[in-house]
Amino acid sequence: MNAQAHPELTKNQALVFGSLSEADGPLTAYAILDLLRDSGFRAPLQVYRALDKLVDYGLVHRLESLNAFVACSHKGCGGHGAAAFAICETCGLVTEFTPEKAIGLLKDWTKEQGFQLTRTTIELRGRCSRCGANA
Repeated sequence: MNAQAHPELTKNQALVFGSLSEADGPLTAYAILDLLRDSGFRAPLQVYRALDKLVDYGLVHRLESLNAFVACSHKGCGGHGAAAFAICETCGLVTEFTPEKAIGLLKDWTKEQGFQLTRTTIELRGRCSRCGANA
């Protein structure tokens, strides 16, 4: 997915999204700030504002356990309100996937409890197949 597909993005949002899209892995807000200093970014608040909107649009996800952000790896993410990630603790690889059955069970539970779900993020931590094979 690219920023051109979202003409409503501001210049700062497009720059932040571009940085995340080109990154090999998750980036913290301060890492993004360092990457964009030559583009006029001076304060963390500029990055955080852009990130907040990009998360709202479903273009970017926040990885809570890493306090970092990744660009969404598939279209339509903003529409389903759920994302899941497998995070390799050895090499840092982050793989986004959609566990439909688990999401369905979580939604059923929230309905039974009367809990008003707004967003779901699942983070699995462990070793990827490559690192697991080398252990």
